[in-house]
Amino acid sequence: MVTTQTQQKPARSRRGTGSYDERRIKLAESALRTLGELGYARTSLRNIAANSEFSHGVVHYYFRDKTELIVFCVRHYKTQCMHRYDSVVGESTTAAELLIGFADKLVQTLTAEPSMHRLWYDLRSQSMFQEVLRDDVHDIDRGLEDMIWHIVSRYAELSSARPMVESRAAYSMFDGIFETALRDFLADRPGAVDWIRSQVTSLLPALCAPVESFTG
Repeated sequence: MVTTQTQQKPARSRRGTGSYDERRIKLAESALRTLGELGYARTSLRNIAANSEFSHGVVHYYFRDKTELIVFCVRHYKTQCMHRYDSVVGESTTAAELLIGFADKLVQTLTAEPSMHRLWYDLRSQSMFQEVLRDDVHDIDRGLEDMIWHIVSRYAELSSARPMVESRAAYSMFDGIFETALRDFLADRPGAVDWIRSQVTSLLPALCAPVESFTG
């Protein structure tokens, strides 16, 4: 017991420092491919170590178990995904530009990184059974909701319109479309890309109504 406590102290003392956090990010980025291929249930720290440049001991030093590592990986990846849409919102000067840019980004991430999104949906499903995952999954979901709402709000502004739904409803609709397209894409069903593009470009305008419709 004394030996175990001695081994754990360095990891705890380094939490929050720059070098410690940078190492965790590097480990997470190395682990993402294995996680995306195997999913939550079939992945262990040994699997991750075997498919990376890091030993099992190093991985375990920075992450106490696979749950902590997987949550960290998904949170890190999804945070990067959220920021990919900042340029679309910031650079679009018309509603049409924003609509096309948003659809293009969704198609790009769907086709380039399907295994990463599959891992996210796997983790979210597991959270219904494992309480330890729920707070982290909730936080990631809220971040994605904020991202979608930023797009919807900006589109409404550029269209001189107002959103007709609340942020959670808007996120649920886009998320449902994306998950459906992801399943089709992973199963090699034809038309997944065209379908998500057409649904997104139809849904976003449908969620907004002209400002005058809210008056009088």
